[in-house]
Amino acid sequence: MEEFAGTSATIGPRAARASHRLSLVVPLFNEEDNVAPLVAQVQAALGQQAMPWQLILVDDGSEDRTAERVAQAVSANPGQLCAVILRRRFGQTAAMQAGIDMAQGSIIATMDGDLQNNPADIARMVRRLIDEDLDLVVGWRQQRRDNLWLRKLPSWCANRLIVAVTGVRLHDYGCSLKIFRGSVIRQVRLYGEMHRFIPTWMATVTSAARIREEPVSHFARVHGRSKYGLGRTFNVILDLLSVYFFTRYRASPGHFFGRIGLACIGVGGAALGYLAWHKLWGGESIAGRPLLMLSVLLIAIGVQFACTGIVTEMLARTYYESGDSKTYSVREVLGSIAINEPSIHARDLR
Repeated sequence: MEEFAGTSATIGPRAARASHRLSLVVPLFNEEDNVAPLVAQVQAALGQQAMPWQLILVDDGSEDRTAERVAQAVSANPGQLCAVILRRRFGQTAAMQAGIDMAQGSIIATMDGDLQNNPADIARMVRRLIDEDLDLVVGWRQQRRDNLWLRKLPSWCANRLIVAVTGVRLHDYGCSLKIFRGSVIRQVRLYGEMHRFIPTWMATVTSAARIREEPVSHFARVHGRSKYGLGRTFNVILDLLSVYFFTRYRASPGHFFGRIGLACIGVGGAALGYLAWHKLWGGESIAGRPLLMLSVLLIAIGVQFACTGIVTEMLARTYYESGDSKTYSVREVLGSIAINEPSIHARDLR
């Protein structure tokens, strides 16, 4: 594995796990009643592990007392907790990116802050990522505790659609519990609402064979309100168009827009040829025929797709991938971002 380049090839899995550090990133929005239980669950799940770890809480401009509860949690646990307080709500994707930018671990985990994920699953997923030399392990909520019509059915439809378009076959794209190899996820920039497509973006920088899924626990929401609903299904469809473009045509965007442009030019040119035949050999007047205007319009649209479409899409991508551009603004950082070494009484990720 890349973290152990130059070391002996006989290094064992347990020694390999001990050489890693884990950063757990949790975005929060209006989850004031979940902050304290979340911190307690994470400490119970990871507190006795030999692998050094840190918990990064990201407040995404919450409108309740979430930021206050986060500050209290960091003050009470200064060793392994830190927090990022964003100036306003930028969205879950931007909050997740802020936490990843802050993370110091060679392994980065993400999960929701609504207590529906189980931190106890993290150790098993981390062990699998290291032992099988993977770059991403995705949680699979086989027994979801959500409303059938508002959550489970739209999620099922979205998952099938994403698999059909992207070709990266996973059962549960919407599960936020994911374990990443830090060196790989840091090559991917997240913006918009692209957090649900992370496996697809990861497949652009690593092999899909190094992405696996792991069954995880799932609980019903106890505190707060869900931020998901049927409206997000339409966002998935729109975002999927962008994912399809950048995963298939990022290296040659002219092929994508060029096909649309050539199709429009071809149809418009054929219609103009048809009118020219009637004009030259039939002696008919074509000046007042709607087909003439439609033909010219199709050709103009085709040229526009072939030229301006490519330029604008590439400019947008260049902006988001530039080193100085970020999709969030940090108000303050609480606690230390360093990862402390575990107690000598801690046990390994067995």
